[in-house]
Amino acid sequence: MSTDGNIEIVRSCYEMFGRGDAAGILAVLSDDVDWGVETTTTVAPWYGPRRGKADVGAFFEEFGATMEVEDFTPLVYAASGDDVLTVVRCHARHRASGRLVRMNLHHRFTLRDGLIVHYRGTEDTAQVAAALRS
Repeated sequence: MSTDGNIEIVRSCYEMFGRGDAAGILAVLSDDVDWGVETTTTVAPWYGPRRGKADVGAFFEEFGATMEVEDFTPLVYAASGDDVLTVVRCHARHRASGRLVRMNLHHRFTLRDGLIVHYRGTEDTAQVAAALRS
């Protein structure tokens, strides 16, 4: 697939995320997708490595049960071969504490034959930890 085609797949995933369409996102993942946020902490329930669509579905459920998204705006898309890199402005509120996190997320997707086979994201884990603290 072309780099433009790969960007369009990732762009569509962000649109589906905005609509709460996790099933739509899962449909463009390979069955053995490797998914995770790059961190050594487990402070947030959505942190940690995931393998396969069911695990990624749990990722979205855990994030959604914990955080309410106020802004999730892709700012930049770049692609090289099978890789798509994005920067996303994210403002999300912890449902239990009401604390708001504001940060830019950095995402890297690898696609093969029109499906996402690998995802890694980075975020301000210290800010997330502070928001989740009781």
